[in-house]
Amino acid sequence: MKKTDHTELFEEILKLESVEECEAFFADLCTITELDAMLQRVKSAKMLLDDKTFAEVSEATGISSATLARVSKAIKYGEGGYELILKRPKKKVG
Repeated sequence: MKKTDHTELFEEILKLESVEECEAFFADLCTITELDAMLQRVKSAKMLLDDKTFAEVSEATGISSATLARVSKAIKYGEGGYELILKRPKKKVG
């Protein structure tokens, strides 16, 4: 993947070592609304990857149709980020 203006942020995120560190960092970095929006997208992507319909995803998550379409497009034509994260086994946390 190419280096972007965001690379510095991603490199800093990779320094985090636990869920607690992630919670502290993202609580400082993002608003609750931003965190909720990211969570909604991840949950929606997981459901789409589990072959749920748009209607099922929308009902379960409350995501807007425009955002859901964007998540779906990212799954189909994007960089593979959702699949990378959602299909990778969870790390054991301390």
